Parts: sequence; C-alpha cells; structure tokens
Amino acid sequence: MTQPLPLAGIRVLDLTQIYNGPYATFLMAMAGAEVIKIEPQDGEYLRRRDASSGAGVPFAMLNACKDSVSLNLKTDKGREIFLQLAETADVVAENFSPGTLDRLGIGWEALSARNPALILASSSGYGQDGPYRDMMAMDITVQAMSGLMSVTGTSDGPPLKTGAAVCDFGGGIHLYGAIMTALFERTRTGCGARIDISMMESVYMTMASNMGMLFGDRRGEIPLRTGNRHGGLSLCPYSVYATSDGHVAIICNSDRHWAALARCMDRADLIDDPRTRHNRDRVAHMEMVDGLIAEFAGRHSTEDLAAMLRRNKVPGAPVRPLPDVMADEALHERGFLHRVNHPDFGEISLPRSPLRMGGAAQAEYRPSPPHAQDNARILGELGVDGAALEELRREGVI
Repeated sequence: MTQPLPLAGIRVLDLTQIYNGPYATFLMAMAGAEVIKIEPQDGEYLRRRDASSGAGVPFAMLNACKDSVSLNLKTDKGREIFLQLAETADVVAENFSPGTLDRLGIGWEALSARNPALILASSSGYGQDGPYRDMMAMDITVQAMSGLMSVTGTSDGPPLKTGAAVCDFGGGIHLYGAIMTALFERTRTGCGARIDISMMESVYMTMASNMGMLFGDRRGEIPLRTGNRHGGLSLCPYSVYATSDGHVAIICNSDRHWAALARCMDRADLIDDPRTRHNRDRVAHMEMVDGLIAEFAGRHSTEDLAAMLRRNKVPGAPVRPLPDVMADEALHERGFLHRVNHPDFGEISLPRSPLRMGGAAQAEYRPSPPHAQDNARILGELGVDGAALEELRREGVI
C-alpha cells in the first residue's frame, strides 16, 4: 500500500507573500497538505515581479503544489467567502504587517469564532506586539535590527548584509515548526492556536558564536566583524583560503583535524609545536597559522586541494559558484533538485522540500499555479455556481 503523505487531509489557507510565509506553506504542500493560495486581484506581489529578468523564478520555487484563488478581502463578500473557507480549514497562514487581518475583519477573534479548531499562524519582522511591532520589516532591515549585519564583514570594513535572505527564510522555517507544534497540540486538546513568529527572534540564535565572545576573558578585544574567521575567534584554522584558481573553506574543530591538515601540508612538525599543538595555542597564533595554510593552499588548484582534504578527513570544501550548485548532479540524484518543464519559464531545475520522512514520498510535484486557476473548483465547494462566479467577477470580489 502507498503510504499517505504526512500532512494529507490538512487544509491551509495561504495569505502569505514574498519569501517568509510562502516557504512555510511550501514545506506543508510538499508534505501533502492542501494549500490554497489566496491572492489579491493582481496576484501575489512576488508573482508580479519582472519575470523577464528571472525575478519571477522564486515564485515558482516557493509556490509549487499549491492551488490559487483570487479574493478581494477589502470587500464584504470577499471577507465572507474567506470566513466560509476558514470554516473548512485547519490553518490560516499570513505574514502581513501586524494588525492587518484585524483591520480587514478576519483576525483571530473572527476566525476562531467561526472555527475554534483553527490555527492562525502569523510571521512578521518583530512580532504581533511590543515596541517594534509597527516597524516596516524586510529581510535587510531585520538583518540590520537583529545585529546580524553588525557581525557580517571584515573588522576594517562596513557592516554587510548576508548574501542570502536568512531572516526571511529563518522566519519561514520557524513558522513551519510552530504550525507543526500547534497541529500536534490540537490532537490532544482539540483547540486551535494563535501563532506569533518574529523574524528578528528567529535569527538571534544564529549569532551564538559572536555572542560568546562578549562574555569571555577577551571581551572588548575581539572585533564584532571577523570576516571569514570564526565569529568568536575561538577556532583556528577557520577561514577561506585562496587556491591557484579559486578558494577553499577549511576548519579544524579538533586537534585530530589539525594533525590531519598538518600532514597534508607535509608539516608533521606542527602537530607537537607548542604554538599549534592545541586549539587554544593556534588561536593565540592565528596570523601565523592562517599564513601557513594560505601559502600551502596557493600552491594547489581548488579541485586538487579539496580532494586532498577529503582523502585525509580534514573538514573542508571548495567555494563553489552558485550555477554549479544549481546544476549539481548529486542534488538531482537525491531528488532534491529536479528538472521541470514550467509553463512560464520552460525547462528549469527547481527544489523539492529538504524535509525527508524516512524515505516516504513527497507530494507529486505540480508547478506553481496560474493566478486564480482554482476559483471555480474551490469556491464551488461553497455553492458558488457559474453564474454567481461571474457576478463576483463583475463586482471585483474575485
């Protein structure tokens, strides 16, 4: 017998937009949930980005396996249709500015009154309450507010944003985890839940190494920004080193790793050298250690050095260009990446969920839906027939 998908039978009304919320609902869709994307009249914002430059591809990545319904929540009929749909749902997910749902008349009180078992899952920059509640929040502004930007870059350079949208996706992962927790709790209590995820709080723990240095005996000596070195400057080696044709990242988490690297460098004498024997010694002589490794790395190609590190069980990896990662056959072999003939973008490689459940299959992949393609089917469940559907269009409700 085919094993049912973990979230089969769970219905999600997805009001989310851009990256943060859509990633959480994508993970749910890939686990078998029915995710109905409720979009405004002109489509979710990410759908409307200029697709000719490829800016629309993230929409395709994040909205696979979802259905699409258009609904004008600023109209009385639109709100009533949404509340009727909420009566059939398990989860409503949203990442609007705090207070938006209440202003529309479809907030927690209205939803829970119609469906006491419903889970309302909200993600925002700084939470649904508190002094920062109403501050506008995008990934880069949350990076600035959270301290993440202050620890990214070099000690003599300006603060930098990370290359990836870590606050958006960190918030999305926490939103997914909170929804799963609430669904589990509901099996015990039968009650719904009000979830409040803050992007800033979601990335706080990622700076644990950086925070550690503020409490040690070297506090005040260590710069906030450490470049490619360890955030707390408490591991050595830990950096990115130039090769003859690229770069490799190398870290020695233990003295055993260091001994293996010393042998790679044909410098077995460094294993027992009092300046490099233990991690504390290497940290105290970090410039010297990094200089030795830099000289060694520069004499090798990236491919040869990475292979040498693997053979000798030294933690290290080549710094790979993003196009190489996107074409990585190993990721295709595992089934994470797969080639899709997308109706908007043609033949492209798109990801599945990174969550694997003991080898169980994920949902059959469906490309991101055309805007409002499921209006007739889903609204038809509420008794909206063809004539009523046309009237709703004329009235600007759908």
